Amino acid sequence: MTAPSRGRGVTAPTDGRLGRRRVVVIGGGLTGLAAAWHVRDEVDVTVLESSTDPGGQVRSVPFAGTRIDVGADAFLARQPEGERLVRAAGFGDDDLVAPATGQVYLWVRGRRRPLPAGTVLGAPADPVALVRSGVLPYGAVLRAGLEPVVPRREVVGDRSVADLVGERFGREVVDRLVEPLLGGVYAGSVDRLSAEATLPPVWSAAQRHRSLLRGLREHRARAAADDSPVFLTIRGGLGRVIDRLAADLGTRLQTGTAVTSLARTEDGGAWRITTDGGEHLVADGVILALPAAVASGLLRDQSPAAARELSGIRAASVGVVALAYAPEHVTDVPVGSGILVPRTEGRLVKAVTFSSRKWPHHAGHDHFLLRASVGRVDDATPVDPDDDRLVAAVEAEVRELAGIDGRADEAIVQRWPDSLPQYDVGHLARVDRLRAALREDAPGLHIGGASLDGVGLAARARDGERLAHEIRWDAGLLDPAGRTG
Repeated sequence: MTAPSRGRGVTAPTDGRLGRRRVVVIGGGLTGLAAAWHVRDEVDVTVLESSTDPGGQVRSVPFAGTRIDVGADAFLARQPEGERLVRAAGFGDDDLVAPATGQVYLWVRGRRRPLPAGTVLGAPADPVALVRSGVLPYGAVLRAGLEPVVPRREVVGDRSVADLVGERFGREVVDRLVEPLLGGVYAGSVDRLSAEATLPPVWSAAQRHRSLLRGLREHRARAAADDSPVFLTIRGGLGRVIDRLAADLGTRLQTGTAVTSLARTEDGGAWRITTDGGEHLVADGVILALPAAVASGLLRDQSPAAARELSGIRAASVGVVALAYAPEHVTDVPVGSGILVPRTEGRLVKAVTFSSRKWPHHAGHDHFLLRASVGRVDDATPVDPDDDRLVAAVEAEVRELAGIDGRADEAIVQRWPDSLPQYDVGHLARVDRLRAALREDAPGLHIGGASLDGVGLAARARDGERLAHEIRWDAGLLDPAGRTG
């Protein structure tokens, strides 16, 4: 297959075989790459990515003599789509790495304390472990323990994380346990984040049981029966997955190519895509795998209702600072995978990952490697645009949080502007409305991405599978039961 030309005429991605459905994927993050990769041998597919580097927030870079992830550094192994994708792409047991430790600490009231055992995304399922951890003051522990007898307030529809968990366990549980865990994933406000979308097991337990504590205990009991790793990563960095998908797509992937407009052809039977280089492509089907704000702009004329829904999805800007320390400076760093810092502590750093403790392939390196995460959606102090100042501020906090007594030998900064979508209350209903609008206004156009259906590699892999299935259906490649023929 050859890439479309850069001329200003109308071109169509094709390999010369008549009858093959032509599909353009707009967005070369993991979602778009995975969807295109799945159907690359079944349709004529072209991926257009505006940046020079595909993969979105999955990125591995050289650092301190090795490679380190500066975006996502793991994927949920208990959501099968993530592992299914990486294995299908050719990665085997020698490439997959499980964490060496699952111990996580919280920085509360000026000191490190272990995250209580038996929590579900921070919501406590074991009151005894909560007492032993020392994370909460006595009054807050007592309030949390009264959950089974707290009257239940009937609420129709979605609720914020703070409303649901705070009603059952008290605000201190929300601020000191749930918020720091969600902070690393969404960088959002628990007073606005959707419990239904961001805490699915907690939401489900609350729907099934009068007592949330009882529901969470049942969830923990089921989870305990599975002794497989919760997280996995790829030796050498998750960026290897992006490299493999991109290599397999070959010239079907065009980087440095932004889409400026999307419209129906005059006969209404196909889509016309225009790029910033003046190129025009015609496709039978389109996949939008873009941030909500960008997708909204492209859909404004084709589906105003879908565009409005997308424009309501906010995003947070965050950053990662990787630091490398000489071994003699980290003798007091605790054994564990890292530290979470609640918003109530008033720190710049919201999480520290001890990469050299967490991942076996980073252990024994010449330097002790760690990553610090910064940035929240409503933080009054945005991520400093000056690298030197940001590194200095982060280092000062990391030395206190982790017990490090020297300066880093190397540092690298990765900023992710407007990168983490905010699943505010009502998010899932919003997604249903926008997809209904697209089915009505723009048949043949499919939409996915982290703004809609979950963040993280496993969720993006699942979305890629779904989008590929929809493309196959449109192309008549599935039987009535949805199976490939």
